[in-house]
Amino acid sequence: MTGNKFNLDDISKNNGKPLVDLNSRRLMELPYPLDKLREEITSGLKGEQEQKYETSLDGLTASYIPRPQSRMEEEALVQKFLDGLKKLFSTQDNWTFIQPLTLTMDYCVKCQTCNNACPIYEASGRQEIYRPTWRSEVLRRIYRKYISGGNGFLSRLKGDDIDLNWATIARLAEAAYRCTICRRCAQTCPLGIDNGLVTHELRKLFSQEMGIAPKELHEKGTVLQLKIGSSTGMSPKAFTNTIEFIEDDIAERTGIKVRIPLDRKGADILLIHNTGEYFSWPENVAAFAIIFEKAGLKWTLSSELGGYEAVNYGVWYDDIQLAKVAMSQARVAKELNVGKIVIGECGHAHKASIVISDRVYPPDFKIPRESCFPVLEKIVNSGVLKLDPVRNNFPITLHDPCNTVRLAGIVAPQRRIMKQITNQFREMNPHGVNNYCCGGGSGFAIMTGTNMRDWKLGISGRMKVKQVLDVFQDVIGPETVKYICAPCSNCKGQFRDLINYYNLKELCNISYTGLVELIVNAMSEIPRPFLEAVPAVEAQEVKEETTR
Repeated sequence: MTGNKFNLDDISKNNGKPLVDLNSRRLMELPYPLDKLREEITSGLKGEQEQKYETSLDGLTASYIPRPQSRMEEEALVQKFLDGLKKLFSTQDNWTFIQPLTLTMDYCVKCQTCNNACPIYEASGRQEIYRPTWRSEVLRRIYRKYISGGNGFLSRLKGDDIDLNWATIARLAEAAYRCTICRRCAQTCPLGIDNGLVTHELRKLFSQEMGIAPKELHEKGTVLQLKIGSSTGMSPKAFTNTIEFIEDDIAERTGIKVRIPLDRKGADILLIHNTGEYFSWPENVAAFAIIFEKAGLKWTLSSELGGYEAVNYGVWYDDIQLAKVAMSQARVAKELNVGKIVIGECGHAHKASIVISDRVYPPDFKIPRESCFPVLEKIVNSGVLKLDPVRNNFPITLHDPCNTVRLAGIVAPQRRIMKQITNQFREMNPHGVNNYCCGGGSGFAIMTGTNMRDWKLGISGRMKVKQVLDVFQDVIGPETVKYICAPCSNCKGQFRDLINYYNLKELCNISYTGLVELIVNAMSEIPRPFLEAVPAVEAQEVKEETTR
């Protein structure tokens, strides 16, 4: 099925109805056992809320944008948008990204090659508003009309004139949060046009100039992180208490006593995790500690404000917040005089710290930063860990976090590790730099307070569910334990929600985990499985196999 059809200038026409109808019959079909599923994507807003907040794009809201209460307020908001747009195209105000943004505005030939590369566009049934170039084309026409001095009369003759009013701005603001910024479209474009960057720049404009941003990213994200120490609200005191709990848990689960180093000055490595791991997946933190201690590394965690949280949500929506968070992390590393920062299993933290932070760090704060995956590969290859792939004796596939693989170029180390610690590894199709986003990218995985849940799971994550079911079709029944290795905290959160939403644990016996947990599960000296989904009967078989 194809999506709703309308003209681009319809974005500025407000008839009180959303531009599209998210009818489940249009959604991309899923493989068995979900081939008969017809879930509904609903707005969730009723009564006063529906009247209060803007939902005129598709009936949904990511940012809870309040409707203007007067004509004067509406005009003031339009002017703020226009002032912010001018800053986007000012070298002084946007020196970090103005060159690729200008190239994207000037050189797109509208070949639409990128459409088929977008998992959201495909999964939605090719809804026009989710086309990668849709929001870019809207911005391009506004830019030409109001910024670059384009001829308004010629624009109207060509049919590409767009009125800049509140309907246009509200819909464009929401459209900026219907993209995971996975940049698969940019990779596919024959000219290298980056529609993902346009999404980011729009989010930045709305945040920095108009105060419009999802509360999970801003108020409960970077603002909370800079104040308390973590976007989860974990204070330094709570962090140290959690470390003690994890040490006790390691001893109980594995019989290994590990003392996790805190605030060790002069260490070779400052390891920084996404604090979501401490709350939801402490076994990931535990696995890193076991591996690093067994390898004899000189490493440390930090209990200082800004030193134990790898999250940097600013990379998704606000350059000022990005810089503040990045500087707080670098400052702690500098005070501890560590050799380098190593980022744990968090995709966007890889991009923010390893790639983007170089644009904002002053020279004396450019401390070396490295991904955990090459570090882990060196440890695995060293032979210091006694690893038996038989202990991971179940079908398993690898998810490629967009920000680690496509956007940071770290593709091979995790695959070489997987092939040494598992004996039923299988690749998704496509994989590596051609992977599909989990659907939780750019903040969607943590957006739980809005009415976006059905959308992020039913549309944004739909292509990834299809990939997972496709790769396990030969063993799709619940009698076989199956695992997705998702070495990213936000991706794990999205997989957790997808598995629950589609009932994949009961229907297919599919679980998820990180890479370090699989490494520890393969360690021969640990008597019982580190992974909870491995049944006791299989644990006995593994024990017998390793003692032969």
